[in-house]
Amino acid sequence: MRHKSIFIIAIAVAILAANNLNATPDNADGERQNVIIFLVDDMGWMDCGVYGSQYYETPNIDRFAEMGMRFTQAYAANPFCSPTRAAIMTGRYPSRFELTSASAHLPANPDADLTPPEKTEPWRKMSPPFIRHFMPLEEITLAEVLKKEGYTTCHIGKWHLGEEPYYPEKQGFEYNIGGWHLGWPPSYFSPYKNPYIEDGPEGEYLTDRLTDEALQFIASHKDEPFYMNLWHYAVHTPLHAEKFRVDKYRDKSDPRGRQGNAVMAGMLESMDQSLGKLLDGLEAMDLLDRTTIIFTSDNGGLMYVGINAVPATNNYPLRQGKVNIHEGGIRVPCIVHWPGNTRAGSVTDEVICSIDFFPTILDMLKIDYSSEENPIDGKSLTPVLTGKSPLERDGIFIDFPHYTLPCENFPSHAIVNQQWKLIRVYGEGPDRQNFYELYNLREDIKEEFNMAAFYPEVVRELDGLIEKHLEEVACFRPVQNRAYDPEAINPMGIIRQRTPRIE
Repeated sequence: MRHKSIFIIAIAVAILAANNLNATPDNADGERQNVIIFLVDDMGWMDCGVYGSQYYETPNIDRFAEMGMRFTQAYAANPFCSPTRAAIMTGRYPSRFELTSASAHLPANPDADLTPPEKTEPWRKMSPPFIRHFMPLEEITLAEVLKKEGYTTCHIGKWHLGEEPYYPEKQGFEYNIGGWHLGWPPSYFSPYKNPYIEDGPEGEYLTDRLTDEALQFIASHKDEPFYMNLWHYAVHTPLHAEKFRVDKYRDKSDPRGRQGNAVMAGMLESMDQSLGKLLDGLEAMDLLDRTTIIFTSDNGGLMYVGINAVPATNNYPLRQGKVNIHEGGIRVPCIVHWPGNTRAGSVTDEVICSIDFFPTILDMLKIDYSSEENPIDGKSLTPVLTGKSPLERDGIFIDFPHYTLPCENFPSHAIVNQQWKLIRVYGEGPDRQNFYELYNLREDIKEEFNMAAFYPEVVRELDGLIEKHLEEVACFRPVQNRAYDPEAINPMGIIRQRTPRIE
């Protein structure tokens, strides 16, 4: 009888474990999972402790990583903020609607011809396409889908996806606190000079205020399913932090000798405290176990602006930073907590992208969705989050056909898979032909050794996939600049001497 009892207990434990691993979005009492996307602006891959920083102090991000799954190869859809935000909201490559740069603070241009001009500045070898300044209303957003499913939808913080009429209220959100066309705060301290958030007491800090607004929204809607964007303006410029936090880091040094901006450290600490307050608030309201949280950034860390010659941050060992197609501009932190499904403290090197969050959330909530007009480019991450299987795809694509200064970026497209990264650089080869950079990211995370000359078959295969992708998204590509003058004085002359590199 004793062996029989042990056998019955073992079966019961196995059933309970299986039920936990295959939990549905609904709890036993029929309550549906809530969803929060916690998005940080300009937070680099190395900008928190759990990803390797020895200067910034981020105990709550580190704590959150112990709760969920941490991705070591998560990519923003673009090295600029607006396109990545559009990718999160639509599950689609933003190049499908020509939003390939951070232009959404500019006047909307629905009737503009975005075709690359035949002539541009004479120092440019190529003529990049023009850019859309908004996310089209024809795009179906995650908020619109979830609202139809009975979710209360709320956007808090930075939007930067177009001026009116392209604000959150027109894109599926019932509540909008602080979201408008500007991609940076006029001030991090009240008065905020933002018409979509009331001023608080003089000197109130914006990151704290947005966190308080998020907790108030949750408390008011805790008895119904909700979807909330908590999209901080931090840690975007202007570099403003509370004095007591800055003072804490003034005498601190980075053992690696890489990071050292005390103001950025203060901003990151405030943002980290925001995450901690959110987790504590959810737990106090008995919502933590039925709220899925995605924590990530919209692009890599900013290295080209600083204070007293100290850069805002340093993405080393990644190459370059924000507004550059190399790893420092597009590889970002990402942690996902899906209660009852993600294994606490798990880590994966699966290559994922901002376009994946839309289909992942719908898959988590068991919501069927498809659109012939707006096909989804992303993949559901649920097989990865549950540890069942890796994703099946050729790679993810980064479309950034623009020159950017001072960060050494040429008009480019890239593909990243589990081993390789290929960058197609327009016009920088002999006779203004395309130039290719191929990196084995498993062995060369710094992107120091261009392997294109040694693996021509890999270049051909991956470039073919880039070409197929560009045909599918039907975006404009750079063309040769008919006004190009090799003798023209240009701001990228020195850069052109040292990059792209051929090893």
